[in-house]
Amino acid sequence: MWVLELTDYGQPPRMAARPIPEPGPGEVLIRMAAAPINPSDLGVLLGSYGSPQPLPTVLGFEGSGTVVAAGPGLLARQRLGKAVAAAATLPGSGTWAQYLLTEARSCLPLGPAITLEQGATMIINPVTAWVLVAMARRGRHRAIVNTAAASALGRMILRLGQRFELPVVHVVRRPEHLELLRSLGAEHVLDSSQADFEAQLRDSVQRLGATLAFDAVAGEMSGQLLEALPAGGRLVIYGGMSQQPPTVATAPFVSGGKRLEGFLLSRWLAAKNPLVVLRIAAKVRSLLPSDLSTHIRQRVPLEGIAAALESYVDTMSEGKILLTPNADPADSQPA
Repeated sequence: MWVLELTDYGQPPRMAARPIPEPGPGEVLIRMAAAPINPSDLGVLLGSYGSPQPLPTVLGFEGSGTVVAAGPGLLARQRLGKAVAAAATLPGSGTWAQYLLTEARSCLPLGPAITLEQGATMIINPVTAWVLVAMARRGRHRAIVNTAAASALGRMILRLGQRFELPVVHVVRRPEHLELLRSLGAEHVLDSSQADFEAQLRDSVQRLGATLAFDAVAGEMSGQLLEALPAGGRLVIYGGMSQQPPTVATAPFVSGGKRLEGFLLSRWLAAKNPLVVLRIAAKVRSLLPSDLSTHIRQRVPLEGIAAALESYVDTMSEGKILLTPNADPADSQPA
């Protein structure tokens, strides 16, 4: 099988041939239909996402396909022949490949109403958006702040905020994203590139009573959010798009009783009861065509990865790029 293999951090992945693996106990083999490029994938490429992995490794955290082989175990056998959304959870394995070997518990059946293309982006962004908004609702926060708000995940949080009547302060990094989000119905949008951004942020947080912020940017942004939150406020960092560590002062923690924590979806899911995960998956699946939908702007074969990465880095907010590992290259097309 063909895979996209990372052999050196900071360098583009290369096409490599590997034998098709055989599933062991509790594992399944998936013939991949589609896999997106996500910001977390870029982090792995640069060696800045999570703990560095032993190289070489196959890239790609999520995707969709059909289970074509199953190892011993009831859940694995139940997944055989099913169309699934899948997460790569085994060392060295990834979804940017013609076949994925993964744990059966990391596969979510799509059902007849969800296409393989929709399922390819069902896990990372939709589940994260659902969990973060649920965190805000469970904590009875009057309003929240979210950064990288023009991203696919940011737009999902926008729509969930509208659904649950939860005010959201949407922070973007480019002036053109202001009108984009306003066209989607966002009421409170701030551009962090503006000179008076910090003053605008403090005003919005105070006016709306926001006590919780979600940060996908890190770097200087983390410190700005902590400073703007009121005493007892909570900052959750779930990404590092700036490629910089959070820049924070000690005063907000010592005198303001504020909290800073991290969120990693894979760790969060691993700590949850499988029945809880299935309930969340059912909720996400029901909203996948609407609030948790993802715009796909291009589909490319594995061999088109170099151009696809360059295009995605330059225009992340314009929609996802899907890799189609088993499609004929001639089928590659823009959305």
